[in-house]
Amino acid sequence: MKTVVYPGTFNPITNGHTDLVKRASRIFDHVIVAIGSSSLKTTDVSLDLRVKLASDVLAHMPNVEVCGFKGLLTDFVKSRHANLILRGLRTVADFEYEFQLVGMNRVLDPSIETVFLVPAEHLAYISSTLVREIASLGGDISEFVDPIVMKAMPNMLKDED
Repeated sequence: MKTVVYPGTFNPITNGHTDLVKRASRIFDHVIVAIGSSSLKTTDVSLDLRVKLASDVLAHMPNVEVCGFKGLLTDFVKSRHANLILRGLRTVADFEYEFQLVGMNRVLDPSIETVFLVPAEHLAYISSTLVREIASLGGDISEFVDPIVMKAMPNMLKDED
C-alpha cells in the first residue's frame, strides 16, 4: 500500500489544497494530510481547529486521513510507515523553496522521497495567506474555500486578533 503524506499549515485549507488531495487520492492508496505547526509561519488559529476544518472538508474522500503533528516532518512520515511526501507547486518561487526542503529532508532521512503535483490552473493563484487577507478586509472568499471554511472564517479571524 502506497501512503503519501501531504504536510502544511492549512491556515485555512483552500480549494487549491483540496484539489491536490483529490488528485493524490486517485494516485495513492492512502493520503495523510498532516497539519503542522511551523516556527516560520504565523498560525494563530489553533491546530485543533485547522485539523477539524480540513477533516470536515475532506470527509467525502475515504482514503484520506487528516491529523495534526508537531516536530520534524521526516520523523512524522516515518512514524506513519510512509516514505513519500507530497508537495504542491504553484509558482517558480514555490519551486525554489520546495527544492531547499527536499534537500534538507534527504539529509535528515534519505529513504523519504518527495513528489510534486501542480494544482488546476484556475486554482494555482490561491494561497491561505491571501484568503485570510481578503476575508479580514471583508472580501468574498467563496471562490477560494469550501463553504465549511467560509462559515468558520469570521471566528478564525477573531482568534488572530
